[in-house]
Amino acid sequence: MQKNNPKIAIVHDWLVTDGGAEKVLRSIIDLYPDAAIYTLVDFLNEHDREAILGGRHTNTSFIQKLPMARKYFRHYLAFFPKAIEQLDLSGYDLIISSSWAVAKGVKTIKKQLHISYCHTPIRYAWDLYDVYTADLPFLMKLVVQSILKSIKKWDYHTADRVDYFIANSDFVKERIANNYQRDAVVIHPPVDTVNFSLFEEKEDFYLTASRLVPYKKVSLIVEAFNVSGKKLVVIGDGPEYDYIKRIARSNITVLGWQERHVVIEYMQRARAFVYAALEDFGIVPVEAMACGTPVIAYGVGGVRDSVVDGKSGLFFEEQTVTSINKAVEKFEPMSPDYKATAEHASIFSAPQFDAKFKNFAEVCLKEFYG
Repeated sequence: MQKNNPKIAIVHDWLVTDGGAEKVLRSIIDLYPDAAIYTLVDFLNEHDREAILGGRHTNTSFIQKLPMARKYFRHYLAFFPKAIEQLDLSGYDLIISSSWAVAKGVKTIKKQLHISYCHTPIRYAWDLYDVYTADLPFLMKLVVQSILKSIKKWDYHTADRVDYFIANSDFVKERIANNYQRDAVVIHPPVDTVNFSLFEEKEDFYLTASRLVPYKKVSLIVEAFNVSGKKLVVIGDGPEYDYIKRIARSNITVLGWQERHVVIEYMQRARAFVYAALEDFGIVPVEAMACGTPVIAYGVGGVRDSVVDGKSGLFFEEQTVTSINKAVEKFEPMSPDYKATAEHASIFSAPQFDAKFKNFAEVCLKEFYG
């Protein structure tokens, strides 16, 4: 291998939608445009393919061709370890895995350098084990629990296949240390601080924007604003949309999914952004801060890397209606410095990510190959 011109493969868990992990993936692809891209399954529509991959196509596993995989590929969870291990990466010098599930478990040989950008150790096999199996019928629960136990064991042992770990936050760095007994360097995800830009003319409403799935706790935010009567705008779509729409009172506007420019407009105008999820990092709160909009957030997890309590936002201590409303009441008499909030968000910009990632990879290559 020529150290200055390594042959590179990028491995991502799966490609079905454009989320936070995919924004990281796009930045890595842009850093290494000649790299081959591997993934378990790729069911992106053309719009998302352009946004994430720049129109590129990928190399997929055997799960791509299994019956009804497009809709139910997650039902093949038991096969994920086997599928990721069967990807043939033997012709590459540098493997970069973008992993929150099984991508870090790709098989490599001694002469290959493997850097894993870890969004999180696989949550449903570690700390969300009980949550993912709680509502399953008894027999199915036994089967799924057995699968998850097997994946957890596999996940632990495959950490040895990674030469260098990158964590997306201090929170994930700690989880990597606890779960894998490995160290990691922290490089925060890239955030679009150009289009999400400072706007100081705030209006009298609060905003939350997210996929409407249970762990995001958007329904909890809606319940809190039902009680307070303060104005709230909800942007997002997902399984909880109908429920949220049904319970929201007249002071709450539920917009559903919106185009990017509409999201930016609301983020710029909102009095504050409210965020109740426990996230490994959380890109959306940083997008809000880039608009100069303070963030009122559940103060646990990756958000502690981005929000400065009392300056660029406020933390609440519990995922409860009372805790959220107390934080909002505390926030209301404050006079936020919108410009300082936006300047703080700039440290998470895409150019910052690019420089840190590229520099770290070059150091790793030098150390690994001498």
